[in-house]
Amino acid sequence: MDMILNLLRDFGLTFVPLFVAMDSISTLPILLSLTHDLSDKKRSSVIRNALITALGLGLIFIVVGKGIFLFMGITVNDFLIAGGLILFILGAKELVVGKMFEAQAATGEDVIAVVPLGTPLVVGPAVLTTLLILTDQYHIVMVTFSFIVNLLITWLMFAQANRLVRVLGNGGVLALSKVFALLLAAIAVSMIHRGIVAFIG
Repeated sequence: MDMILNLLRDFGLTFVPLFVAMDSISTLPILLSLTHDLSDKKRSSVIRNALITALGLGLIFIVVGKGIFLFMGITVNDFLIAGGLILFILGAKELVVGKMFEAQAATGEDVIAVVPLGTPLVVGPAVLTTLLILTDQYHIVMVTFSFIVNLLITWLMFAQANRLVRVLGNGGVLALSKVFALLLAAIAVSMIHRGIVAFIG
């Protein structure tokens, strides 16, 4: 009985920080903005590939994250600034040009799935930092399990994107995409600011 209670406690203590860091609810509108020109089938494909990317990156960090950072001389602050710059460019391009990517061909969809959806939106600096901290405090199996459960929840939320598009219509999604592009740029500035402040501090 004590073992079960300890497992449930450890699950809660690893699940909640990752859930907050992943923040799938906030990412869903940005997903709509990125994929408003795609069909339901292609959008589902982008979601699948994005989560596969996020899963692969997260598992790599769970196993060898600290070693990679030390070997390459990369810090979490570097990740914040680089990820922020990518998101800012995409958000600004949507606001100015009207499209984050010039083409929505198969290669373009793959790019969207990997960057910025897979990383840094689903698994970005906050999630990677949380994974590194949790693997220091809890068993790697429990951290991995909590991470996978969070990705499943993200998939369930993203799966509603097609329904939202059908309800809002292309015009509604296009209008919202402008608002969410501004939100994306604001998130990017926040990431860059935190990275720079951490460097200075």
